[in-house]
Amino acid sequence: MNTTTEVKNADVDQLNSFLRGEISAVETYNQAIDKLGEEPALSTKLANCRSSHQQRVTLLKDEIKRLGGTPADGSGAWGSFAKLVEGGAKVFGTKATVAALEEGEDHGRDEYKSELEGLSADVRQFVEHHLLPEQLTTHSTLSALKHAL
Repeated sequence: MNTTTEVKNADVDQLNSFLRGEISAVETYNQAIDKLGEEPALSTKLANCRSSHQQRVTLLKDEIKRLGGTPADGSGAWGSFAKLVEGGAKVFGTKATVAALEEGEDHGRDEYKSELEGLSADVRQFVEHHLLPEQLTTHSTLSALKHAL
C-alpha cells in the first residue's frame, strides 16, 4: 500500500518529467523562432506556442513546490530535441522544422494522456484542467500550420 509520501513523491517525479518536456519545448521554440524569424505570421504563431509552454513551466514548478518537491531546472535528455530542431531548421527549412515541432507536440500530448492514471486525484485534476487543454491547443496550432505549408 502506498503511503501519502510515496504518492507525493511519485506525483513530483511525474510532474518533473512533464516539466523537463515543457522546458525542452520552450528551448525548441526559441531555436525555431531564431531560425524562422523572417516570416512574421509564422513567428507569431510559434511565439504564442512558446508562451503557452512557458506558462506550463511556471504552473508545473508551482505545483511541484506545493507538493514539497524540488522542480527540475533543465530539460535533461529532452534538450536534444531542441538541438535536432535547430539542425533541421538549418538544413531542411520551414516545413521540416514545423513537422518536427508538431512531433514534439504529439509526444507531449501523448505523455500527458498516458500518465494521467498514475497520478493522485488532485494532481490528475491539475493536469486535466491546466496542462492538457493548453497542450491540445498548441498541438492543434502546429498541426494546422504544418498542413498549411
